[in-house]
Amino acid sequence: MTRLEVKDLDKTFKVHTQGSIEVKGFENIGFDVKQGEFLSLFGPSGAGKSSILKTLFRTYTTTKGNIVFHRDNGNKIDIATATESEILELRKSEIGYVSQFLQILPRISAVDVVAQQLIVKGESEEVSRNKAKEMLDYLSIREELFDLSPLTFSGGEQQRVNIAKGIIAPKSLLLLDEPTASLDKTNTMKVVEKLKELKTQGVAMVGIFHDLEAMEMISDKIYKLERVQ
Repeated sequence: MTRLEVKDLDKTFKVHTQGSIEVKGFENIGFDVKQGEFLSLFGPSGAGKSSILKTLFRTYTTTKGNIVFHRDNGNKIDIATATESEILELRKSEIGYVSQFLQILPRISAVDVVAQQLIVKGESEEVSRNKAKEMLDYLSIREELFDLSPLTFSGGEQQRVNIAKGIIAPKSLLLLDEPTASLDKTNTMKVVEKLKELKTQGVAMVGIFHDLEAMEMISDKIYKLERVQ
């Protein structure tokens, strides 16, 4: 089943600090992603990869084109034209986003950051915390760090907590913006294995990888971009 259809997508940015000049972000983007499929966006810096992901999540609005999302209930919704309340509902239940950077409130422990994703889906606190500990352990977070705030962790450790948070309770569509950017080879491969598990569960994914080996291992499709002239 098709989960996402992107058609004729364009994005132009207005630079208000420079007299509202227009800068083309990307143009004529089109692809589809099925359940259990991973599509990678590939291209040089400045080709618009992260901007496309942010447009799919509707952090950015579109200048032109359609982003048709096939919902769990069988209905379709165009993310490009959906209302803000519809977008918030989609983000809460059906579309997830994993960036390179962990954004959380201070003083919340690593276990609670990850467990909360399961709790909001109806799991008990005890089960959620146990699963969170297993995921953190799998991603090489030391047990003595579990009850500390991840904001005190190294960059690589924060990124692993962020990945755990993003994938422990996967939504139907997962958008990943260089999730392994500051990870070593061992942990990059661990993340790839977890993403492969999500594919078997039917999760559709669109992602960006700086690690070409990881990208080739996980991708069913690679969408190549050129820098916009």
